[in-house]
Amino acid sequence: MQIQINTGHNIDGNETMVAATTDIVAHALQRFSDHITRVELHLADENGPKGGEDDIRCTLEARLAGRQPIAVTHHAGTIPLAVEGAASSLVSLIETTLGRTEALQRAERP
Repeated sequence: MQIQINTGHNIDGNETMVAATTDIVAHALQRFSDHITRVELHLADENGPKGGEDDIRCTLEARLAGRQPIAVTHHAGTIPLAVEGAASSLVSLIETTLGRTEALQRAERP
């Protein structure tokens, strides 16, 4: 599973931040690694230097093998909280997506 990180111009994409966010996403999606080919993480500070509550936006887009990409977005006050929230939402969406596919496959069996 490849994880690609993109940051907006108001977010410092230094090595420490990249490593921390990669670890959060990799850990959250570890059990789905056989199904995921790539994850794109997009971080943006919506208010820039003005600050504000929940102004960090994290969008995660997962590319599941043989399926259309799926994406979630989460807002929080810090980068780690935004990434953790988006990763949690993505786990739920992947569980739902894969669960529906498995249920359909079971229903089609004679």
